[in-house]
Amino acid sequence: MAINLLFTCAGRRNYLINYFKEAIKDEGRIIAADMSLTAPAMVDADLAILVPSIYDDTYMDELKKIIIDHHITAVISLNDLELPLLSKHKTEIEATGTKIIVSNEKVIDIAFDKIETFNFLKSIGLQTPQTYTNLKQALTAIKDGALDYPLVVKPRWGSASIGIDFPESREELELAFKLQHIKLKKSILNTASEQDIDNAILIQEKLDGREFGMDIVNDFDGEYYGTFVREKLNMRSGETDKAVSVIDKKFEAIGKKISEHLKHIGSLDCDVFIANNQLYTLELNPRFGGGYPFSHEAGINTASIYIEWLKGNKNVEQFNNYKAGVTFSKCDRMLEIKSSNQK
Repeated sequence: MAINLLFTCAGRRNYLINYFKEAIKDEGRIIAADMSLTAPAMVDADLAILVPSIYDDTYMDELKKIIIDHHITAVISLNDLELPLLSKHKTEIEATGTKIIVSNEKVIDIAFDKIETFNFLKSIGLQTPQTYTNLKQALTAIKDGALDYPLVVKPRWGSASIGIDFPESREELELAFKLQHIKLKKSILNTASEQDIDNAILIQEKLDGREFGMDIVNDFDGEYYGTFVREKLNMRSGETDKAVSVIDKKFEAIGKKISEHLKHIGSLDCDVFIANNQLYTLELNPRFGGGYPFSHEAGINTASIYIEWLKGNKNVEQFNNYKAGVTFSKCDRMLEIKSSNQK
């Protein structure tokens, strides 16, 4: 039986399309869907399909039609903003016969809502930066010495570091907090934030230290498989631009604790800081993150592992050859965008 994978909100993730094409070989097809025909990931897919916005009333019907028409085995979303929608409609979509590789609504809410992320991490005994949604409370914390500049001001429900400021004084903090509220109402994050728009901007402790990204991988039953770590050497537009792979038991312990309490499905992207000789965890993204290529190139072939799990095979150790000290850097390449929406 062919294994056909559908990547929704495909965007710029060419590398994922190609990793999965290599993994699936001639056993199926890789299909990419996006609301823009010029999305770079559309170029490398076996089939590219134009879809409406995820907030369009017809989106779910269009998605189900694609799944049925192209005999889709599994759906993988590459966008934070789509995850709550797919999770909410998971049972309905899977009635078509496909598998939606997305966690349940509770997991998505914990990861998508940064206040819920903060509360979850504290509840399982992990350190995480102090976080506020109320300007007055943050100013009181600063006055009491519990919080200090510089700070981070960003959307509570955010994606890809959209709208982050780093105020270094009270004046900057008040201006940034007000401006973020104004910008939020004009941005793509407005819909995601409308459930609590008055508390939709965060004020967070800024950590000064070494930053690490982790891929915490669970199987499709939510059982822990492994943690794969890289130290971020350079960032660009909120994504890892250069990194080196790391193997360290202290990160493995954090990854396993998160996995066993969260019970997410598949790969989860997570950030960890070492600051003041302590480990701080923040940002849980239950999807492939922008740092996945560094893990892949260092020896963990999660794409092939997904394929084996979809086949029902549990023995995937041949695809885990993770090594420490492997350094990679991203670079741009030119792609010709075809005028047709299908190849």
